[in-house]
Amino acid sequence: MKRVLLLLSLLPFAALAQTPAPATPAPAPAPARPAPSAPTAAKPATAATPALSPAQQAQVQKQDAEMGSAALKAAQLVDANRAGELWDGASAVARRAVPKAAFVSQLAADRTRLGALAGRGQPTITRVKYAAGAAVPEGLYINVSFPTRFANSAQPVRELVSFRFDEDQTWRLAGYSLRASSP
Repeated sequence: MKRVLLLLSLLPFAALAQTPAPATPAPAPAPARPAPSAPTAAKPATAATPALSPAQQAQVQKQDAEMGSAALKAAQLVDANRAGELWDGASAVARRAVPKAAFVSQLAADRTRLGALAGRGQPTITRVKYAAGAAVPEGLYINVSFPTRFANSAQPVRELVSFRFDEDQTWRLAGYSLRASSP
């Protein structure tokens, strides 16, 4: 399947957008492609990964559950052909990256080509922080990746929902993409 990228956009869920970041941000395991707007590998800021206390581990697990749920709700809006609502609630960084009409039409075309949703697997959650000058706008991101099956695709598709911790200390959807899964 052709690699499909839908640049940064998404989510009007006020309650989900208000999820605070942990007091001490969790260490960021670097994903292979952490944000959908980075077709070339961007180098995330790296730091030594400190050991987490039990309280921090609990906080990260809670945040993972909340962000996984938010990502699922975003994907379900896409399933319901409500991509325009996602764009409306997106991070300003996301809305500047792609016009609403282009986002909605590209997503509709991609989902039409893939066919009906056949099933969505368990999410994988990663974190990454980009410094100024990266191919992705500076900031802290959480990426939620689902192995998703569609009627017209023999193999699962990697459905990636990305969130950015905006300057107002609010998590907002920053991206959605569909990519062929690696063998």
